[in-house]
Amino acid sequence: MLYIQDIDLTPNPNALKFIVNDFLLLREKRSFADKSEAANDPLAKAIFDLDGVASVFYTDKFITVEKEVNGNWNSIQKNLTLLIKSFDKDSIPPEKEINQPADDLETPTFKKIKSIVDRRIRPALEGDGGGLDLLDFHENILKIRYIGACGSCPSSIRGTLVAIENLLKREINPDIKVVSAI
Repeated sequence: MLYIQDIDLTPNPNALKFIVNDFLLLREKRSFADKSEAANDPLAKAIFDLDGVASVFYTDKFITVEKEVNGNWNSIQKNLTLLIKSFDKDSIPPEKEINQPADDLETPTFKKIKSIVDRRIRPALEGDGGGLDLLDFHENILKIRYIGACGSCPSSIRGTLVAIENLLKREINPDIKVVSAI
C-alpha cells in the first residue's frame, strides 16, 4: 500500500513536498501545470481533482503539490493522504525513454553543463521539491525551465538562477548566461 511518509516545506510558500513510501517512477520526472495537462496521467489527474491544487510534479519517491492562492493546505493534505492510500500505483503510465537533447546540444560545453547540473544542481532542487529542464544552449546562453516547486517560486526566479549562472561561469566559461523560460 502506498502512503505518505513525510511532508516537507519548500522555499515556495505555495508548494509542499509529499514523500511517499515506494517508488512512483524510476527515472522520469512528470510536471503538470494544469488539469488539462494531466488528463492522461491518473495520479496527477486525481490530485488535480482535489480542491485548491494549482500544479503537480512527481518523480521517484515524492510528489510536489502547488496550491492555488486561495487553496487550503489542511484540506489538500487530508484529501491527498486519503487519495494516496487508495491509489493503485500500477495505474501510473509506463515511463518513456528519456529524451536525448538535440544533436546540436551535444557539444562538449553542453555535456559539461549537463554533468554539473545533474551532479550539483538537480539534487538541491529536488531536495526542495522541484527541478529544471535544460531547453537550449546557443552562443553561451543556457535556457532552462523550472519545474515542480521551483516553477513559481520567487527565489528560483532570482537567487537560484543567479547561483546556477555563477556556478557555470566559474566551472565552465565566464561568458555563460542562464535564462529562464517563462
